[in-house]
Amino acid sequence: MSATKITVIGNVVNSPSRVRLQSGAVTNFRVAANERRFDSASQAFVDGNTFFVDVECWGELGGHVSHSISKGDPVVVVGTISTHEWESEHGRRSRPQIRAEAVGPNLAKGTADFKKVLRAPSPAAEEHAPPAGIPADDEFDATDGLVAGRDYEADPTTLHEMNSDSTDPVPALR
Repeated sequence: MSATKITVIGNVVNSPSRVRLQSGAVTNFRVAANERRFDSASQAFVDGNTFFVDVECWGELGGHVSHSISKGDPVVVVGTISTHEWESEHGRRSRPQIRAEAVGPNLAKGTADFKKVLRAPSPAAEEHAPPAGIPADDEFDATDGLVAGRDYEADPTTLHEMNSDSTDPVPALR
């Protein structure tokens, strides 16, 4: 049987909680995805139904989520959806649950400051190191031979805002 993949865009409902189990560490949180639709009678966008889903993040992803995501944050969750079922005093109950593969901030709602986690090289990675004389990825300078101001802008704010008056108009290829 194949797994059902899903992408949910919504807001974190509760603060993520991290739990260590015998099978590993897991971080859990809940997401609410609100439907927005255009109401032709009122000529305005209105809220529709809300879909609530529990999200579980195992291992390293869970650690990153617990340090990065908070209640109220807009997120994008990608993973495998399933139905969690249990017996209660009121009978058989169920709820949707996503086993996340990726969780990130919804950049349509704001900005983020991503910090890549540096890892110590494993013995297997050392066996696959580049031959002598060839720089490793972290030693490679992609700007080598380029001229600042001509080939690239050294100012990091250039990625955040672009003034259309300062660019040469280039026709789109069709």
